[in-house]
Amino acid sequence: MFQFLSISLLRKEKNLNSSDFLPVSKQDLMERNIDQVDFVFVSGDAYVDHPSFAAALLGRLLEANGYTVAILAQPDWKNVEEFRKFGQPKLGFLVSAGAMDSMVSNYTANNKPRSEDVYAHGGVAGHRPDRATNIYVQAIRQAYKGVNVIIGGIEASLRRTSHYDYWSNTVKRSILLDSKADLLLYGMGEHSILEVAALLREGVPARQIRGVRGTCWYTSKKEEIPEDAIWLPSYQDISKNTEESKELFARSYSTQEQNTDAINGKILVEPADTRFVVQMPAALPLTTEEFDKVYELPFTRRWHPMYDEPAENNKSGIPALSEVKFSLTSCRGCFGACSFCAITFHQGRRIQARSHESLIEEAKRMTEDKDFKGYIHDVGGPTANFRHDACEKQAKAGACPNRDCMGVNPCPNVKVDHTDYVSLLRKLRELPKVKKVFIRSGIRFDYLMMDKDKTFFKELVMHHISGQLKVAPEHVSDNVLSLMRKSTHKVYEDFAKEYEKTNRECGMKQYLVPYYIAGHPGAGLNEAIETALYLKKTGFVPDQVQDFYPTPGSLATAMYYTGFNPHKEDGRGHLEKVYVARGGHERRLQRALLQFNKRENANLVKEALRTAGRPELIKVLLGR
Repeated sequence: MFQFLSISLLRKEKNLNSSDFLPVSKQDLMERNIDQVDFVFVSGDAYVDHPSFAAALLGRLLEANGYTVAILAQPDWKNVEEFRKFGQPKLGFLVSAGAMDSMVSNYTANNKPRSEDVYAHGGVAGHRPDRATNIYVQAIRQAYKGVNVIIGGIEASLRRTSHYDYWSNTVKRSILLDSKADLLLYGMGEHSILEVAALLREGVPARQIRGVRGTCWYTSKKEEIPEDAIWLPSYQDISKNTEESKELFARSYSTQEQNTDAINGKILVEPADTRFVVQMPAALPLTTEEFDKVYELPFTRRWHPMYDEPAENNKSGIPALSEVKFSLTSCRGCFGACSFCAITFHQGRRIQARSHESLIEEAKRMTEDKDFKGYIHDVGGPTANFRHDACEKQAKAGACPNRDCMGVNPCPNVKVDHTDYVSLLRKLRELPKVKKVFIRSGIRFDYLMMDKDKTFFKELVMHHISGQLKVAPEHVSDNVLSLMRKSTHKVYEDFAKEYEKTNRECGMKQYLVPYYIAGHPGAGLNEAIETALYLKKTGFVPDQVQDFYPTPGSLATAMYYTGFNPHKEDGRGHLEKVYVARGGHERRLQRALLQFNKRENANLVKEALRTAGRPELIKVLLGR
């Protein structure tokens, strides 16, 4: 077991200079008397020394455990000399595309190039290549032959086995094979990176590392595969673009999803050409003590001074920092497991939570920042009001492989209790210099409605909202909501009534802002019309509607590609088929129906209603 060493408390915010950060140049190494750095961390994000950024968090963790780390942030991937700036690292290169999959970072849901990148200097787009993991590894291989290369981060994690790639409309092999890296770390990497680093220090080449939780490795020797491994269908069999291969793809995804838990997940092996990709069970969740110590590492909570100068758009800094600088990460994991979200595949369903003491100490230090205005922007994680496992069983047996905790039919064993969260928020509100504590992470309103004790509901309304509460009912159709693993529409309606009632009782007038998704698998024009009519009835039409984005690693993406529900059979031994809106035009029609009040959508609304055989609704929705 490896210790998460806390080498000091957070440094004072004043008079920071480059020596307070991890090295970013050869000069930094010389000033620290480092002849050869242990690791070079290549990141698709700019370097921000804050625990919300993986390069900083894992770099500081390695540093605290006696390793030297240099940060190569958003390198010019077209210039191989960029990857030689620190010399060859002693133990290897660590490669991440950044906080987002590089294709998601660079393109919208409708495959249009994004105009900015909030993780880049000044927010300027273009500093991260498409398929960044592959491109970075290719450049490293050109720079140094035979050096250890280990990939990780969200892009590698969600592409760790064969996956559907929306941008090429193909099934791609494991990114471990396509990138030509030696080893892949998936999920949250604290445990696995320390274990791998120790093996590298002992002289074990990265390509020969076997058996570390939270890793994927490959071999061409079948005899190396553990006897108890579960065999997935081969890449060749699930990538043929036939109905049979698509059903096989969906079943493969289901098997993978059932084996994401660290306690009950099994070793998986996927053949691809002449090689076998082996996925070890997930790394064990951090204990509360370990979680605390990671966040107590000496982060400056600033972008590196090299970003103080204006970028090519005359803006300085890294925009993404503003979203998290005065926020507190209180938990990880999510047992909500929404179909369109890949958090379950990356972080898992088990909840990991930091202690009150750690969070309060971080908040106190935060209040000393010269830019702090009295407002803590968020206290949460993937789902803010999850602070413990879904049930007592999970701590010993793990999350149930074949049972959803939430959704249309919540598990009766779910433990509904906001007591700990309420206590934490009260302590934070009482801190000197704190005027308001907001909650901006997602609130799972169905879980909130399951709580018979309305204390948190009342305190949420009174203390933690700034005029409006954003929630995500996502749709109106119960069929679509079931496929999304969301609660029924009635639960949302009951919540909306309770929210209005609680505001009235508290003498407040705050609004509810719901989010909706257009084009999710299972949603056709009729389901979009159902949602439009509900929005018309309630008098709320959203300013923004999210087009469904088929990103790697989500259940909904498997549905989108295959047209099957991986978790439900049709009674004849085949998977149940799911309607999928394909092509940009129908997606535009669905989005227009959800925003029928916009004048520029009028023709699309008319076309959608006529196509669905509902022309009589034109006057209802458009008033003409």
